[in-house]
This record gives sequence, structure tokens and C-alpha cells, in this order.
Amino acid sequence: MATQAVTDATFDAEVKQSDLPVVVDFWAEWCGPCKQIGPSLEEISEEMGDKVKIVKVNVDENPQSPQAMGVRGIPALFLFKDGEVVSNKIGAAPKAALKDWIEESI
Repeated sequence: MATQAVTDATFDAEVKQSDLPVVVDFWAEWCGPCKQIGPSLEEISEEMGDKVKIVKVNVDENPQSPQAMGVRGIPALFLFKDGEVVSNKIGAAPKAALKDWIEESI
């Protein structure tokens, strides 16, 4: 399953109401570290298949969701389970560290 874009308008439906655990990646086009972890998140999404959904929220185009989550820096990753945040991670990390974090949290 590839990562998907989520907007302020679709955030609740795609993230909080999801049956699967959801990793939300708050990012921006101009953010170097965001671009570094993007390919890793795509690979993890494919590898983990239907165990977890990975979505991306562009903070420049969708300011309400990151503001509601208290995002102060990007990349900011939040893992939701049953509509609630169970873990979060700020900043870039290697693919293995990201995958371990997701697997431990779900």
C-alpha cells in the first residue's frame, strides 16, 4: 500500500476513523529531512502492507491539522491507533529506525 496524501478536510476520516494504525507524516516540499525520509516511508508502507497505513500531510497546504497536533518542527511523525496518538517522533531517522518505531508502536 503506497503512502497517501491527507488534507485538513480528510484528516479525521482517513486518520482518526481508520480501522488500521496510521502513521501521519507532517512534511513540506522545502524540508530537506522530510525529503530524506519520504522514500523510506514509501518502502515501509509497501513492506508492511495492510498492517499500517502511512499518510502525508503537507503543512503548507494544510495548516489546521499540524496546528491541532501541536507540530512545531518537521518532519513530525505521529502514530494513531483507534483514533488516538500512541507515539510520535520528530526529525529524520534511518529507514530501519523508522520501521522499528512503527512495529513497536502497533
